[in-house]
Amino acid sequence: MTDHKRLLVIINPISGVGRQKTIEKVFAEHLDRSRFDYDIRYTERAGHATDIAREGSAQGYDAVIAVGGDGSINEVAKGLIGTDTTMGIIPCGSGNGMARHMRLPLTPEKAIEVINTYHTERIDTIDVNGHSYVSIAGVGFDAFVARRFRLTKKRGFAGYARIMFTEYPRYKAKEYRMIIDGKECSHKALMVSVANSSQFGFNAAIAPTASLTDGLLDVCIVEKVPYLELPITAEMLLMSHNFEKSEHVEIIQAKEVTILNNDYRWINYDGEALKLDTELHFKIVPKSLNVICHGEKE
Repeated sequence: MTDHKRLLVIINPISGVGRQKTIEKVFAEHLDRSRFDYDIRYTERAGHATDIAREGSAQGYDAVIAVGGDGSINEVAKGLIGTDTTMGIIPCGSGNGMARHMRLPLTPEKAIEVINTYHTERIDTIDVNGHSYVSIAGVGFDAFVARRFRLTKKRGFAGYARIMFTEYPRYKAKEYRMIIDGKECSHKALMVSVANSSQFGFNAAIAPTASLTDGLLDVCIVEKVPYLELPITAEMLLMSHNFEKSEHVEIIQAKEVTILNNDYRWINYDGEALKLDTELHFKIVPKSLNVICHGEKE
């Protein structure tokens, strides 16, 4: 007898580029109903997906499926970390960094085929000052852009790009004091990202060698790149995915890192702007979340 599983599908109705609006029809047509039953819930506010995911886990759903972008995925993950409930992903955001890192299909129909296989794996997550995330958080220019982006109505890559190109010339690099696995250091940087996966989204691989399962976080220290070198650096970030080879980038793998002087207080938190403290403590939480993946190693 086939093991029948119950899925709770959480949809962010305003995420990304609008593909989530057809998701009910796509689930009805493509989910293997001989193996799965499902219910659908829509989020109504920021943080609602976390509450729904926790409720779903407590109610005995086998998996909770996040339909949306990286922010939505992170919210669902926060409700499932440390439980036996599995998370699935239907990417419907604009950047889809987590889905790209996991090499998941970016169309709902194909992504549901991955759900149908129900191949699962436990992955690491990262905790920063009591806030969990699955992909990338950081300080500096990316946090500045994330905060500006949350105030704009223009979504997608065009919105991000407009802010980046407008603000980059006048944004000043900062001296960041850090403690990385117990060793104190200082780096002048445009931004410092603490990554569990490789992708910011939009195919921008800030940490090309990052792994969700290696028990390490990747501390990506990025200097401000001279204007004439920006095309070369952008190609390394977006196309060839060898950003770590740039002379303006240093990546350090560690289990814990503390940033001592985040005076701006805002961080880029899986694509969303989050206001935290001036001192930030990041630590890896190994094998803390079960996810549905395509069955191939990262």
